[in-house]
Amino acid sequence: MILHLENKTPSVCIRDLEKNHFAKFIFHQDYIQAVTSKNTVIIPDSIAPYVIDSWPFDSDFQLGNVEYKPRRTVKIGHKLLGGNTKNLHLIAGPCSVESKEQITTVAKALIKNGITSIRAGCFKPRTSPYSFMGLGEEGLLLLNDVREEFGLNIVTEARDATNIDLVLKYADVVQIGTKSMYDHGILSACGESDKTIMLKRGFGSTLQEFLQAAEFIMSAGNENVILCERGIRTFESKTRFTLDLCGVAFLKHHCNLPVVVDPSHALGHSYGIIDLSKAATAMEVDGLLIETHPSPKKALSDASQQIDLKELEQLCSSVQSLAKSLSLNII
Repeated sequence: MILHLENKTPSVCIRDLEKNHFAKFIFHQDYIQAVTSKNTVIIPDSIAPYVIDSWPFDSDFQLGNVEYKPRRTVKIGHKLLGGNTKNLHLIAGPCSVESKEQITTVAKALIKNGITSIRAGCFKPRTSPYSFMGLGEEGLLLLNDVREEFGLNIVTEARDATNIDLVLKYADVVQIGTKSMYDHGILSACGESDKTIMLKRGFGSTLQEFLQAAEFIMSAGNENVILCERGIRTFESKTRFTLDLCGVAFLKHHCNLPVVVDPSHALGHSYGIIDLSKAATAMEVDGLLIETHPSPKKALSDASQQIDLKELEQLCSSVQSLAKSLSLNII
């Protein structure tokens, strides 16, 4: 249940909600927002005189629920996505920052194609301990140089709680990757920040689990959350994962947060990225997250799924034509 309480609500009532109903509180200028357990179905008598409004829910998916608030808008730099903006935000870049030359070449290609946000990993949560793990802070500094030179927004991933402070310092959008969706250290730190957070769905997670991870961030006070569908693990073995567009439809219908789609990680191969991007655009998602590299075969991570810069140009052209027919604004 979500309660809007008067600011004069006695502290003893606040403590009662916190102790007996596991409530989380967000203090606003005009009211106190209390989010309690789904098991709270009746407003306690001691609280009732101070309740401005209430929203009961049968699950712990509450702050992100359209029954609480209509679709929210979230900022990436000076750009808005979500809500009723009809904006489609293109975010592209390599899986990993590898060198100044590589990231500068990509940045120039993004500007050429009208893309304002660059995605690139500096702390890479790899499956094998013998894989390239990213450049760490050196990579963040290179991204910062790109931002200063080209005005691009930085979208980059926090691998775990040990590097979240560094990522928060440099990123415009902090990405929580699929392997970190349950990392409460990251979720808590992001919830205490005012940065925009892009939460990726765990590849073995249900939609309910995905949304509850988002609730952890929002219940800590940060409502600037973007959901990213990046494919889930199924019985299919010919693709890396399966892009759950049914899940995207569910999120668009039930959730008030912006939804972006990452076709690169879903398919795991470059050949179908343009087609999947068009499919997601046709669903009027709020953004696309695309992996692109000047020389994909030489990439130090996820080489097979990255498109080259010529293919990026083709993708932008294809998506632009489709977006125009749907009255979407490419930003």
